[in-house]
Amino acid sequence: MAHFVIMGCGRVGATLAHTLEDSGHSVAIIDQDERAFRRLRTGFGGRKITGVGFDQDTLRQADIENAYAFAAVSSGDNSNILATRVARETFHVEHVVARIYDPGRAEIYQRLGIATVAAVRWSADQVLRRILPETSIKGDFREPSGRLILAEISLNPEWIGRGIKEIEQAASIRVAYLTRFGEGMLPGSGTSYQDGDTVHAMVTGKDTAEVTRILAAPPVKEG
Repeated sequence: MAHFVIMGCGRVGATLAHTLEDSGHSVAIIDQDERAFRRLRTGFGGRKITGVGFDQDTLRQADIENAYAFAAVSSGDNSNILATRVARETFHVEHVVARIYDPGRAEIYQRLGIATVAAVRWSADQVLRRILPETSIKGDFREPSGRLILAEISLNPEWIGRGIKEIEQAASIRVAYLTRFGEGMLPGSGTSYQDGDTVHAMVTGKDTAEVTRILAAPPVKEG
């Protein structure tokens, strides 16, 4: 069981809180307006903290120091980015994601190493896929036979700087495209995986667990 902290108890925040709790995880949810917690179901067992999500004392009340991941899903871009930066830079939370309304800011956020999802294509499921390893290969597309899945792949940070070809060979996948600084790009023969890249690859359905295991670990050192 892992601990998750959510900032913003709107529709998406409440959905995330319920889904994570149903999966057996502990949850703390923060909102400036105490009335927002009415969106949570009766019997919700997580912590409900009234406060500003980028305030360090508020985050400590939410047990941010032991959090596996932090999701900022309030209605304010600036608040979400500030909160995720505090979570990552002050409390060293490895997995952070921020909701944004302005897709034009994506490049800036990606350079900060913060995963973002634009509100125009927003869903709670997309947040979960960025903070829950077990949901990282659900697939954006499945071809008619069901054998192949186009999925967003999570990689261990030690793959940064390694060639896309090396990643493909290690996990027996085919990288379809990368999202870099908020824009899609087709990898060439010399393309390397960079910090902040999102990798989208074709995966054989029966191999998803093995692909997740291989790429969640550091590259195998030779000799």
